Amino acid sequence: MTTTTTTTTTTQDGTTTIEAPADVPMIRMTREFAGTPAQLFRAHTEADLFARWAGPDGTEVRIEQWDARTGGSWRYVTVIDGESYGFHGCFHTVREDRLVQTFTFEGVPDGVALETMCLEDLGDGRTRLVAESLVDSFEGRDAMLASGMEVGVNDGYARLDTMLATGVV
Repeated sequence: MTTTTTTTTTTQDGTTTIEAPADVPMIRMTREFAGTPAQLFRAHTEADLFARWAGPDGTEVRIEQWDARTGGSWRYVTVIDGESYGFHGCFHTVREDRLVQTFTFEGVPDGVALETMCLEDLGDGRTRLVAESLVDSFEGRDAMLASGMEVGVNDGYARLDTMLATGVV
């Protein structure tokens, strides 16, 4: 029997479930938002919006390249406590209900993740986001989980909640 590692974190605004299936080197995140799929799509595809919410508290996100279209690419640098970290990838599918992209942390240049994000309209202005990151090894997946990814996800989603609630998105 295979087991799945699951971390569920509830913040003031929502609950994020992060799962790591035992049989696939993947991370699955699920979260509901008080926003429409169109709003969440914009938050993930418009560079200025993305830079405002992504990452852990205290992070500055500097967009260096952003072409959010099928076949486009992106690169950004995060600055945390004076340290800079680069990330880049390519957009493979960009549509209002689905984003597929690659994701590479430049500190581990051979570790490329294939990320798929689906936005499900729940009605009444609510959306369920399901994001899956498939990596090349269980070691790579476990390193992502151990890196503090959960803090960055929850901090960022809390800022995104605020942006949705205040009409920024």
